[in-house]
Amino acid sequence: MRRRDFLAASAAAAGGMIGSAAMSFAADQGQGDRQLLELRTYRFANAGKQEAFERFLAAAAIPALNRIGVEPVGVFKLRAADNPELKLTADRTDLWILLPHDTFESVLTLNRRLGADQEFKSAGHDVLFAPKNDPAYGRFDSTLLLAMEGFPRVKVPTKAPGRVLQLRSYQSHNEERAANKLRMFNAGEFAIFEQAGMPGVFFGGALVGQDLPQLTYMIAHQDMQDLKKSWDAFFATAQWKELSGDASYKDNVSRVINLLLRPGDGSQI
Repeated sequence: MRRRDFLAASAAAAGGMIGSAAMSFAADQGQGDRQLLELRTYRFANAGKQEAFERFLAAAAIPALNRIGVEPVGVFKLRAADNPELKLTADRTDLWILLPHDTFESVLTLNRRLGADQEFKSAGHDVLFAPKNDPAYGRFDSTLLLAMEGFPRVKVPTKAPGRVLQLRSYQSHNEERAANKLRMFNAGEFAIFEQAGMPGVFFGGALVGQDLPQLTYMIAHQDMQDLKKSWDAFFATAQWKELSGDASYKDNVSRVINLLLRPGDGSQI
């Protein structure tokens, strides 16, 4: 094949993949009530900045987000004592923020709609208009997830004062295995989590973000004491043994990221 023909064929193939993905995504959005979930991770220079941003979220941002239909909003932070495997010397000065959207338009127009909210701009002025020499935060990362078919919407399974939210990301070595892991969840993992005493908050496959392909989910524990007991119950169920023993699901996860988080100020989850 001549180089020109090869490049043309490659471009057509790439265009076909993009077109198929876009059409599949559009079709998904037209079916049922599967939400789009934006998971942001904000980084702060110190604990004081983190605490100030929490106050901004509780007093200004979360009420404004609710006014435009983004709810429930989750705010989470990480304690070193809850995550000994991370070998941290202090609590992390990051915040994880979950923004559920009912439509793709909601994602696209979020900033414009918030910018038109005068109450929000007034209440959050010090953070929103922080100067360059004293920024409210460093930077933030964002991952956009499409809720899984078997768990289409964010849930708030507990508001226990000592609750722990476990955030887990499963990375796969190729797109086929990532899609396979999504099918494994939809084949029945949600019910096993519920049965084991750690109900889900959300389960989603990543559309855009870092470390693709991957999926991310969050489950809830009443407290730290329940965590190990619940996982032991999960692995002991007949349903999990059958599902994990299915050879068709082999090698669909290459890396697991596991974080135990606590609700931050104003969190609705």
